[in-house]
Amino acid sequence: MLGCALRARALATLGPLIALLLACVIFSVQSPRFLSIANFALILQQVMVVGVLAIGQTVVILTAGIDLSCGLVMALGTVVLTRLATIGGWPPAVAIGAAIAVTAGVGAINGLLVTRLKLPPFIVTLGTMNVAFAATQLLSHAQSITDLPPLLTWLGRTDRVAGMPITYGVVLMFALYALAWLWLRETASGRHVYAVGNHREAARLAGIPTERVLLGVYVLAGVCAGLAALLSVARTGVGDPQAGQSENLDTVTAVVLGGTSLFGGRGVVLGTFVGALIVGVFRNGLTLMGVSSVYQILVTGVLVIVAVALDQWSREA
Repeated sequence: MLGCALRARALATLGPLIALLLACVIFSVQSPRFLSIANFALILQQVMVVGVLAIGQTVVILTAGIDLSCGLVMALGTVVLTRLATIGGWPPAVAIGAAIAVTAGVGAINGLLVTRLKLPPFIVTLGTMNVAFAATQLLSHAQSITDLPPLLTWLGRTDRVAGMPITYGVVLMFALYALAWLWLRETASGRHVYAVGNHREAARLAGIPTERVLLGVYVLAGVCAGLAALLSVARTGVGDPQAGQSENLDTVTAVVLGGTSLFGGRGVVLGTFVGALIVGVFRNGLTLMGVSSVYQILVTGVLVIVAVALDQWSREA
């Protein structure tokens, strides 16, 4: 039994990396363009928004919660950011701070509803998802916001590193993953996140402020949504009220494929980055092969089911 458990945990840890490598090998055989430096740079640009959102989703899921609102909260952040900086005439830096404050505020509302009213995270974030969508449409009048100041699109600029075009937003994504990894691994508050996910009542009896931890992770998810909003604006050059329609499920996909347990208490944030890359590689590779986007969604769904099944097996082993 112990051997099965160890094998299951090893598979959960190494499985995402093996899946990523296998996907790269398969697509490199199917399309000679896949292994090009320009294509890898494109994949990183395509996953940077979901990748940053998925950091917040990871810490929430580590506490055995879930955030279904992150994609639409990000869309709200893009509209607040671009509207304040253009129509409102706010200085771009102040507009960025205000947008992140708004998305963090939505995260705080999620956390308070979960901790104070003891509502299920699924229901709470499903509700705030719809509220954020409505607020986004009302603020933007369902119209994209253009003519943005240069500072809002600065993270979308590209420079060459060792011959590879790297977008500044990708560098920010790498830095955020490094910070999240160090926080969860090396600090007491990071270890508290795992403890709450493993057994909330035991963590409370051990003196861990469980409600404060839960509130904190939802606020952090809101901050990540604000940063992702900035990256989305930088990448597209507009404030798009239709953004974020699929990002909530994409982040869950990245987290699960990265080996984080949906039951909480187990996972590594760097695995989430690998999971985001798996989704990006599959979509990019299937596009290069000329496969319809419908089948890309199908493949993603199958990957999620397999990952959840492996997670369940590892818990029962």
